[in-house]
Amino acid sequence: MTTPSTTDATETTADSATDSAAVLTGMYAAEAAYLAAGGPGRASFAPLAPYFAPDVVLHQAAALPYGGTWRGHAGVERFFLTMSRVWESFDMTEQEFLATGATAVVLTRVRARARATGSELTFPILQTITVRGGRIAEVRPFYWDTAAIADACAERPATAG
Repeated sequence: MTTPSTTDATETTADSATDSAAVLTGMYAAEAAYLAAGGPGRASFAPLAPYFAPDVVLHQAAALPYGGTWRGHAGVERFFLTMSRVWESFDMTEQEFLATGATAVVLTRVRARARATGSELTFPILQTITVRGGRIAEVRPFYWDTAAIADACAERPATAG
């Protein structure tokens, strides 16, 4: 039995990191094309599907209108549809990737406008993403201020004028 050398382990980690970064770059490009083609309910999810494992798990903060755990391709597609009902626009203006093996961290700057209130927000999202077998297996986003996001998205009762 042979034991991999430190160099072999380093090369394997570097290869995995490159693969993870390539998967994420491809997925975000496919997501942009999906949204440009009309997005949830209008465009086909098919171009995005190859980037996600069939049993992918997406965790969203419970305090958000689209909070909860979304599972599988159908779950991710329902998440996109639910999110599109909350946000009139959701632009990822800057992204930075750090990939080490199967784990990637993505820092995204978002500029968004809520449908319910018209409120505009700019906020960061930090996501940990697990890539296995060349596909995204798990996504766990962390928001700076979930209360501000939830407030911007909350429908308010009409007031007498």
